[in-house]
Amino acid sequence: MAEFQVRKDDFTKYRIVEVASAPELTDGAIRVKIERFAFTANNITYAVTGDRLGYWQFFPPGGEDPDGWGMVPVWGFAEVVESKSDEVPVGDRLFGYFPPSDDLDMTPTRVTDQRIIDGAAHRAKLPPAYNSYSRVNAEPGYDRAMDNLRMLLWPLHITSFCLWDALQENHWHGARQVVVVSASSKTGIGLAYALDDDPKAPPAIAITSRRNLDFVEKLGLYQRSVTYEALSDIDATIPTVIVDMSGNREVLGRLHAHLGDNMKRCLNVGLTHWDDVNAGNGLIAERSEIFFAPSHIQQRLKDWGPDGFARKTSSFMLQTAAKSQRWLKLRSIEGLEGLADVYDDVCAGCMAPDQGLIIEL
Repeated sequence: MAEFQVRKDDFTKYRIVEVASAPELTDGAIRVKIERFAFTANNITYAVTGDRLGYWQFFPPGGEDPDGWGMVPVWGFAEVVESKSDEVPVGDRLFGYFPPSDDLDMTPTRVTDQRIIDGAAHRAKLPPAYNSYSRVNAEPGYDRAMDNLRMLLWPLHITSFCLWDALQENHWHGARQVVVVSASSKTGIGLAYALDDDPKAPPAIAITSRRNLDFVEKLGLYQRSVTYEALSDIDATIPTVIVDMSGNREVLGRLHAHLGDNMKRCLNVGLTHWDDVNAGNGLIAERSEIFFAPSHIQQRLKDWGPDGFARKTSSFMLQTAAKSQRWLKLRSIEGLEGLADVYDDVCAGCMAPDQGLIIEL
């Protein structure tokens, strides 16, 4: 079995490790063969915040000398190839959170026709949303042809949905425009879809790079688009909420300073610019917050119930997936060696915004 591991203290360094065959399954456990997974800048965010938010704890690395190494979680599909569970048979297929490796041993708990929870002891205190797996063969109308779009967009657009839901619940924080930083990101585009589809939402303003400006403008979702060099073109007389997908403190500092009192709220989501070491002079910390989608999901599961949450989010996901097919170009990558070939480009933010990487195992 092979694993794609990265250094926890410098995740630009990586290795592929051959791990000894897994031991015999314990009673109640299953072993899944990971078929494929998506890889995006979102996975780099998991690495950046691995210690702070616990992402390294999901999938402990194997092999010799694992100290200091970790596995970045990915979203994908897997098939049950061995089972000592009476409730989960061989041949069942799961969608959810996996390591970038050939297989994974799991402990199914709270099994229903639609999903299982991995009850592995080391995952018990981690965010529940990441421990839940969909049993896709039992889903009404399940279409295997949509697997690639699902694993690429679901973890991003569920955050987009949660952002829109949180913004409208808070009456847009009194803002009359929503500025999306890193507007070419797939999560940013998902939020722009939600805002565009909501007649009560303020207009969306895009901030993007010169390289991606043409792509963002052609989406037709933003009222206007400006580059990072032209932040002063944003109207500072209008009450504004910022949704930041980049984590670029220097840009945020300039933007906060430009907007001043009209910067009503800043939601910090992603860390595309993970290597940014600038202090971000001008940042208004007291009106900024980290937005953690799993916490919002847990709250809405309580508010709406699992069925209500699934109904609302599934409708949104189907719509955004259909719209994204107009511009999204899926790129199939062969194996963990193929992931190693593109990993540097993903870390460096060099991937074109219309590309979606699918790793086939």
